[in-house]
Amino acid sequence: MKRHWIAGLLSIVIAIIGMAFTRHSSTAPNADSAPNPPPGPDRVTVLTVEYKAFEWQLATWEKQKSICTLIIDHEGMPLPWEIYRDCGETVYNTWIVQDPCIGKNKRICKGYYVFPTNSYIEEKEVPLELEPASAWISLEDCEPVLSASTNICESSPTLVITGQEPLPDESITRVEGTYDGKPFDCAEAVCKFHIPETVEEGVAVEFWSYSTYGDSSIVYSAQVRVRKADEGDPDQLYWYVDVLSSQWQGQSVATCSDSWNIFPPVGGPAKWLTTPKESEELSSDIPYTYLATNLILQGAVDANACADGGLSPTGGVNQCGLEKARPAVIEWQNQFDELILSTAQEAAIPARLLKNLFARESQFWPGIYQGAADVGLGQLTEDGADTTLFWNDSFYEQFCPLVFPDDTCGDGYTHLKEEEQLELRRALVGSVNATCEDCPLGLDLAQADFSIAVFAHTMVANCEQAGQVVQNYTGETPGDVASFEDLWKFTLVNYNAGGSCLADGITHALGEGLDLTWDNVSPFLVGACSGAVGYVNDISK
Repeated sequence: MKRHWIAGLLSIVIAIIGMAFTRHSSTAPNADSAPNPPPGPDRVTVLTVEYKAFEWQLATWEKQKSICTLIIDHEGMPLPWEIYRDCGETVYNTWIVQDPCIGKNKRICKGYYVFPTNSYIEEKEVPLELEPASAWISLEDCEPVLSASTNICESSPTLVITGQEPLPDESITRVEGTYDGKPFDCAEAVCKFHIPETVEEGVAVEFWSYSTYGDSSIVYSAQVRVRKADEGDPDQLYWYVDVLSSQWQGQSVATCSDSWNIFPPVGGPAKWLTTPKESEELSSDIPYTYLATNLILQGAVDANACADGGLSPTGGVNQCGLEKARPAVIEWQNQFDELILSTAQEAAIPARLLKNLFARESQFWPGIYQGAADVGLGQLTEDGADTTLFWNDSFYEQFCPLVFPDDTCGDGYTHLKEEEQLELRRALVGSVNATCEDCPLGLDLAQADFSIAVFAHTMVANCEQAGQVVQNYTGETPGDVASFEDLWKFTLVNYNAGGSCLADGITHALGEGLDLTWDNVSPFLVGACSGAVGYVNDISK
């Protein structure tokens, strides 16, 4: 219900208290008292709609006596809960267990029966929840650095909190919140203030907006880090600024930073965890032997001048064949770069990590690896598909309706029947398999292009699971116990060897009283898990 008088009274109270700082302030908030908690969204309206009402009577078989009247809003027989609602518990308990009166004299049957008596147009009131106000956080006059997933400000950075009202006849009246525990209050829809340098882990920000509707948005949170980059020259002074928040409107840091609650290192992470500005910066010229072998076998490279057609007796490529294939190998391994870059930016996954993953897993040959169950550029398995569908809800919601009707998918992956989960996993594995007998080179490259987004979302799922494993065994937020780079290495262990291997490494390291670093965890990846060590080290070069 709309309460304009509440908004007016609230404005008067806030003005009297005097806890607001002037709009477009040039300094960070410094008031002593905290703002009053906002009321939150309160937007329920009632719609009056017409519907066709169906009237039924429930009567006894024995005396044909009407017991109660039922009014329902659908065709067909009344449902059990409608009998309970309109006729009471006693009648319902008898009716629900009575024997059917079939082939008998109706007057000697026990219990009740229902029959329709009328239908007419009726009105009913339906509650409708309206879209609430919101608030967003951004920076002013700062440039995002895509390769570093951070922002550079050449002057003291300005934080901007913007309220947003979705209803056409309403507007935002003010924005409030706290920055590092100190309140701020702006009597308009946009709130700006300069923010000082912070500690390495950043500071907490809470913010919300008030509406003329008489309510407020929910309370949003953010973590903001500001670090000064002093090169010794006053003319070269600038600031690195990073923001973690669901309401952040700038260049997104890696998706997993949000779930791990950790910033990348100041100035950007290690190169393998970056996304360049141009796809050309992903270019590589590595002489991949498995890729060369397939290009020769599929006739894309003519190596007939070499001994044995460029292939060794074991089925791999020989040195002559590798040299013949080199131009094609270089061209092939870079043909996906533009799509890798755009996908990485969309999914907020490091582009160089994604390309390194494809290099390690398949050498960019997007089919079935040597007849195994590993498929596609990133060699997805059914277990890997299970991780993707379980840990990445947004991807599941997009993919499941491609296989099943919407009503089957609606309750989530865990609520599917076992056979439905199996079918969905196999469909996902099949979607990244570009093998095609009737296609040139035996591959459907359009299918390979599609698979790049699947693997990006699979990596998001694995970083979510890896973070949960860390939290389960430490009882702390992942970003509080491990570095940004090490958490990505743990994610690769999860992708390659599974969550149980990662859990084994972590529990043994913790049991020895060691910090959760890659150097401390990797020695405990042994037995079936040992292959993950070389895998991670190779991708993170």
